[in-house]
Amino acid sequence: MEAESRVRHLPGDAKLEARGPDIAAMIRVNQAGEYGAARIYAGQLAVMGTRSRVSGEIRHMAAQEQRHLDGFDALMLRRGVRPTLFAPLWHIAGYALGAATALLGPKSAMAATVAVETVIDEHYGAQEAALADGADPELAGMVKDYRADEAEHRETAAGHSGENAFGLMQAVIRAGCRTAIKVAEKI
Repeated sequence: MEAESRVRHLPGDAKLEARGPDIAAMIRVNQAGEYGAARIYAGQLAVMGTRSRVSGEIRHMAAQEQRHLDGFDALMLRRGVRPTLFAPLWHIAGYALGAATALLGPKSAMAATVAVETVIDEHYGAQEAALADGADPELAGMVKDYRADEAEHRETAAGHSGENAFGLMQAVIRAGCRTAIKVAEKI
């Protein structure tokens, strides 16, 4: 307990708290996440094509993720926010995750979507709370809008896979997403 109070009161902490949320980090990590999501759906569709019973839903989700990505790309450009240095890794890892889960079948692909979208919903929820003070109305509006789509994706996917299908795989994917978020916020 004593160590916690010392950590909270390090020199410079008051300046950081007074500054408010790190808007550039929020934009960077959101763009990286939407990029990764677009790549996941691209990998799933490359494997499943149009033959799967869930291909239509995946195409719909992919189109929404592309809209999110386009929005954050434009916001980054307007505000001069640098992308994560890990974008090439997200390119490969997202596609590989999508393709690998699709190779296991439609239920696996949808279970992966449940895992990813669960973390994204939590992430966007935290950002909504951080932006509730009006620090950045434009970003807050985007996060709220995109969060609704992500929740829809999770519910659609859960309907096709079962909320707890592929439990170990989902746990690994959720852990990977949380790690990717932390990395993209900083690097």
